[in-house]
Amino acid sequence: MFLLLHGSVAGQVVPVDTTIVQEEIIYSKADTVVVVTGETKEIPETEVHSPKKAALYSTILPGLGQSYNKKYWKIPLIYGGFAAFGYFIGWNNNNYNIYREAYFDLTDDDPNTTSYEKLPQVQYYDLNNVTQFTNLKQGLLRGQNYYRRNRDLLIILTIAFHGLNIIDASVDAHFFNWDISDDLSFNWYPSVERINSNNYLTLNCTIRF
Repeated sequence: MFLLLHGSVAGQVVPVDTTIVQEEIIYSKADTVVVVTGETKEIPETEVHSPKKAALYSTILPGLGQSYNKKYWKIPLIYGGFAAFGYFIGWNNNNYNIYREAYFDLTDDDPNTTSYEKLPQVQYYDLNNVTQFTNLKQGLLRGQNYYRRNRDLLIILTIAFHGLNIIDASVDAHFFNWDISDDLSFNWYPSVERINSNNYLTLNCTIRF
């Protein structure tokens, strides 16, 4: 029984010692590798924040690049701007169509087309008077040109606003991983500077931001 017990204890101890020696060999051969149960785990690389992706996302869908940059507070501003541009584009286009239709109805020979009578300023004109009739016609022409110009200008501004949305997403992506430290310090200290074989007492200043 003593021999059996001795053999059993030896059988339990030797594998443990062998395991320890194997682990020591593993650690000595790979100083920087972490070994867990005989397997090597690689540390994943940090994902690079891509300005190209941010610009592409905002090109496809405004605000998507800002979401990619985690600047969620900008998304309502972007869509609010587009909503404002859309409203004024529609308003100017509607007035342009009203003045355009009124001008054509006034200048054609069909007595049944009288949409110009719905305009509030027509009540101040005597359409039987040639001069006032001409003035009204020119006023309607100027009105439709005015609203058409405003509509086209707002369309251009909307496109520019979309471009600004893309630029904003790209710039934010460039600064996404920028290290902004809260340590804003100002230090000054005296030192001795040697200039032209002479020693001068100077005051050095260091600003950290």
